[in-house]
Amino acid sequence: MIAKLEMLLALAKEQHFGRAAESMGITQPTLSTGIRQLEGQLGVKLVQRGSRYGGLTPEGQRALVWARQIVGDTRKLREEMRYSQEGLAGHVRLAVIPTALTWAARLTSRFSAKHPNVSFSILSRSSVDLLAMLENLDADAGITYLDNEPLGRMASVGLYSEHYALLCPPDHAYAKRKNVQWQDLGGLRLCLLTPDMQNRRIINRNLMEAGLEPKTLIESNSTIVLVSNVIEGGFVTVLPTDLARFLSVGHDLSVVPIAEGGLVPTVGLIAVHQEPYTPVLQSLMRAAAEIAK
Repeated sequence: MIAKLEMLLALAKEQHFGRAAESMGITQPTLSTGIRQLEGQLGVKLVQRGSRYGGLTPEGQRALVWARQIVGDTRKLREEMRYSQEGLAGHVRLAVIPTALTWAARLTSRFSAKHPNVSFSILSRSSVDLLAMLENLDADAGITYLDNEPLGRMASVGLYSEHYALLCPPDHAYAKRKNVQWQDLGGLRLCLLTPDMQNRRIINRNLMEAGLEPKTLIESNSTIVLVSNVIEGGFVTVLPTDLARFLSVGHDLSVVPIAEGGLVPTVGLIAVHQEPYTPVLQSLMRAAAEIAK
């Protein structure tokens, strides 16, 4: 039953029989047979079928909610049993907003030093995709903004408050200033993250509250691309101060703090609220609280 519920989860996520089968490492006929067997066991039709996948039926949508809970609880049970035999061990899938990747490294490196039998996959995702991954059991925890947009049914541990800085070439008019105001950014050649990133929406809000209409010449979902354009093209960008300093190391760039006055969001570790948490996840949340500032 558990294996068939996992097939339903994969199909709901991929919305395509072939891709769902590939994601599970099985053949498409095996997946189709498993879904039909699950329908037979439950006595209802779960999937609309035609020449291709047509979505879940209303019963399939309700079954999906139960499938997530049952599969999630089964994974927690396995973690508990492994902990009783091996101590703290396992693998954590951590989804992280791009601007918090340095903090993710800080958290996971310290955690791994104390618990060498725990490994991590760190995936850079937008805040929206991150929440979807947690909901779909594709990630175990995430690092994202806590207080700017709704999180839903999540438990959280605050890590830090996000302050901002202007990253510019050394010959820029603002390069030698102690700080700048949000209103000083009007008319600059800005390159910023794409609008699907919550960081960009926060920056847009701060600019608008300063009386500016946010305008950019280059957008990217990669902070590396932003910094490269500052280096190569004479652009400027706005990044969280810690990240700006990290990315400027080894480059002739100026990091100019933006004075307080705009939104200062909190970033932290989140996980779907559950009782009890697995030993690994409980320890990770405790470690996040210890390094918070």
